Order: sequence, then structure tokens, then C-alpha cells
Amino acid sequence: MEEKIYTKKKNGMVALLLLILLIVAGIAAIVGGALLLENEKNFGVVLLVAGILICAFGWIPFIGLKVLKPQEALVLTLFGDYKGTIREPGFYFVNPFCTAVNPAAATKLAQSGDASNANSGLKVSADGTSVTMEGTSKKISLKAMTLNNGRQKINDCLGNPVEIGIAVIWKVTDTAKAVFNVDNYKEYLSLQCDSALRNIVRIYPYDVANDVDTTGDGQADEGSLRGSAEVVAERIKQEIQSKVSDAGLEIIEARITYLAYAPEIASVMLQRQQASAIIDARKMIVDGAVGMVEMALERLNEKKMVELDEERKAAMVSNLLVVLCGNHDAQPIVNSGSLY
Repeated sequence: MEEKIYTKKKNGMVALLLLILLIVAGIAAIVGGALLLENEKNFGVVLLVAGILICAFGWIPFIGLKVLKPQEALVLTLFGDYKGTIREPGFYFVNPFCTAVNPAAATKLAQSGDASNANSGLKVSADGTSVTMEGTSKKISLKAMTLNNGRQKINDCLGNPVEIGIAVIWKVTDTAKAVFNVDNYKEYLSLQCDSALRNIVRIYPYDVANDVDTTGDGQADEGSLRGSAEVVAERIKQEIQSKVSDAGLEIIEARITYLAYAPEIASVMLQRQQASAIIDARKMIVDGAVGMVEMALERLNEKKMVELDEERKAAMVSNLLVVLCGNHDAQPIVNSGSLY
């Protein structure tokens, strides 16, 4: 289904004035016909019937008056036939028998701010991502909107359960595809976001892991959900866009809004990260201590302040490493005897 732009002129104001004049003429015809009937004139019957018909059916053309605000669209059908889409803001008069179609009009994405729980007639879906409302407008918003599907529990490529949430900024680009190609384009988008998120997250580990290929080139890399958030978000965006193009939707941006291990393994993974941090810190301390001991021995040899044999050098190295690498301050011991 290809979108057809409704190109008729914005003649809503002219049509409104003519319709008002028509109703006034109908009322005048009823009054005039009633006065002529009092004088027993046959023309009065015709005038009275014409006035009654005008007042009885004159409201029907008012249905064809359509007001459109900026960044709104109206998809029109006539007895099931797609006639076109009004995109430009203005005051229009269309065929009063044309029907505006928007299957997602009653579906509001709660996280995007276009629905409020205080609204009457609002029904929240089971997963809390959308609500349905009664008496909503059939206009389609062309604005950029935000979808936040909340947190999901997904296993990464190593099988670790993680909780992740994304925010997707999207908009409708082809109203005909959005209305006629899918049943409900908002629910369709929400479902495709869930599917794309699972497809991408299962490729990456939560943190950098050995022998994991996240790019598909057959080579292990350092891609991860935590360290490659921008790359992961871009791949999620492309994955969603490939699924919703047929629905006339454009994905502007996708961002990771929440990322953490699932509660059942969070404490274990925290201990693992702490152990890794302690090991890295110890390694740095030992490297620095060895360098300082080496520098001390070289300076002593250069200054020739004291002659040390291999046994005494080993003892000195041991003492310095204990002092430099220990968790507590060293307690000095005064040797009042000879060195040997």
C-alpha cells in the first residue's frame, strides 16, 4: 500500500459558512411555510417540507469538516476504498461519508507521555507497556515519540541472566503502510523492540570475555554490553528498523537506559568483579614495588655506601617488598648490633 497525499484545497471555512447559511435558510423556509399555511396557500406546504428536510439532513455535511494541526495526519477511506492522507495543517472540507482510519488510535504508549492514568476509560495492558482509551481521535501523530518497554531479563552469550532496558525514539513516515500493512502499528513496534533486543543481547557478554566473537568475523574481540553500549544500541536500532520498515515507521534512535546482572547472580558477579579489581590492584602494587627495590639496589651500588652479599641483598629485597606491598604500616625494628 502506497501513501497518497490528499491534494484538495483547504476550503473548510468557505464550506462552513455555506452550511451555516443553508441551515439558516432551512429555518427561514420552515417559518415562511408556516406563515403561508395560515393564509391557505399551497406553496407554503412545499416551503415547509423543504425547510424540514434541510434542517433534518443539513447536519450531515458538517461531518466533512476536518481541522488538522501541525505534525498530524488523517487517513481517509470511502466505503472501504483508500482515498488519501491529509498531512498539511489547515481547515478542510471532505466528503462527509469519508471515514478516518487509525487502528492504533485507542492504543497509547504509556511511557511516551501521550497517555495519563488519570484519563477516564483508560485500560492498562497486562505488561504495562500500553493502554487503550475510548473516544480517542483518529488522527495519526507524525511527531517523534519515545517507546520505553521497561526492563527485560535476557541471557547474554555466556548464559548469564541480565536485566536490560532500552528507549526507542520513532515516528510514522508512511501513514498508509502504518494503517493498512499491520493490524496495530504501536503494538507491532513494541513487539519488534522486544524481539530485536533479545536477538542482539544474546550475541554479547555482559563484560569482556575471552574467545567471544560479537561481530561475526570469526575473530574474538572485546565487545560487551557494558563496554560497547553505543555499538550495541546501534545494532538494536538497525535490527528494529529492518522489522518495522513495512509498517511505515522510522527508528530515529535507540539507547540503553538500564543494564545490570539479574538479582539472582548479582551478588556473585559483584564478588567476581571485586576479586578482579583486587588482583589488578595487587599486580600494580607489586610491579611498582619491584621497580623501587631495583632502583634502591642500583643507587646503593652507584654510591658504594655499603657492600652487600647475595644473602643480604635477598634479605633487603624481602624486607622492602614486605613494606611496600603490605596492607598495614610497617613496624620498624632497631638493630643495635653489627650488620652480620
